[in-house]
Amino acid sequence: MNITGYNIAILGLGSWGITLANLLVENGYFVNVWENDKSRAEKLMKTKKFDLLDWINISEKIEISNDMLKIIKNANIIIFAVPSNVIRKVAEILYSISLKNNLSFKNTIFVNVSKGIEEKTYFSMTDIIADVLKLDTSQIFALSGPTHAEELSKKIITTCTIAGENIETLKLLQNIFSNNYFRVYTTLDLVGVELGGAAKNIIAIAAGIIDGLNLGDNTKAALITRGLVEISRLGIARGAKKETFYGLSGLGDLIVTCSSKHSRNRYFGEKLGKGENPDEILKNMSMVVEGVLNAKSIYNLSKNHNLDMPIINEIYHIIYENKSPKKSIQDLMNRDLKEEILN
Repeated sequence: MNITGYNIAILGLGSWGITLANLLVENGYFVNVWENDKSRAEKLMKTKKFDLLDWINISEKIEISNDMLKIIKNANIIIFAVPSNVIRKVAEILYSISLKNNLSFKNTIFVNVSKGIEEKTYFSMTDIIADVLKLDTSQIFALSGPTHAEELSKKIITTCTIAGENIETLKLLQNIFSNNYFRVYTTLDLVGVELGGAAKNIIAIAAGIIDGLNLGDNTKAALITRGLVEISRLGIARGAKKETFYGLSGLGDLIVTCSSKHSRNRYFGEKLGKGENPDEILKNMSMVVEGVLNAKSIYNLSKNHNLDMPIINEIYHIIYENKSPKKSIQDLMNRDLKEEILN
């Protein structure tokens, strides 16, 4: 069901931003996209091709510009599709533009699609947007789930969850994003959806380590199961609902990120498992590995809550303290035996 009259601005022209832009145009909406790099914006506007998704064309109906004011000035909906480590900076640019041009976001709907927890503040991505733009969190929503752009851009059937505090706006966004190959569910558990999206990237690094060490399906199944327990443990401590972590933005996203060839977090972990240095791996990757950033913030957040999160602890030690992945696995397996508790 298309709802006419909505102009949508997307901040960020990566794989996910382009995929959503094409999808929303197909759904019948006006879409403009902001790209931080001026020369890149001009090139993409001219060629309508993106090297990481070279099998698709960017719709001719999509306006691409480095001029953020031009992109957002008539927008009813603004989507943040930039990496988590720059979302505060992009929000600050947006806020500065709004002040200079006397723009009000009172009736604007914001949607975040990046996944992370800020290191020093422990803010979620929607918390950052609300903080910088001085908005009530009821205006800000999170779209999350098992959604690799490489597949959705090919119109391979995909489902995800949209989370927020306002049920009427949730239903509106659900209808705006959904079509015959992209199905969106709603939830009021914004905390759970955002934590699940951030923490699963760390578990995916562990899954890659398993692949790099040529361990088996049994090992990965154990990792996913126990990793989900750690994620839900942190979520509950932060006020989320336990059942959220067994849905699309929890278990669903965890499965696809731990197993997919498209997962850069899993790929990074695979290189770690093969003995490569974390810094060297990152130097050779063209995309942000969110799990590396989140490993530090979520490790420290779990310590603040005095939570037992052994897998996430070990990934932190591997990345930031150069611990051997094999030693980490030995230490995990040699912990005191206990009853299986699923929270």
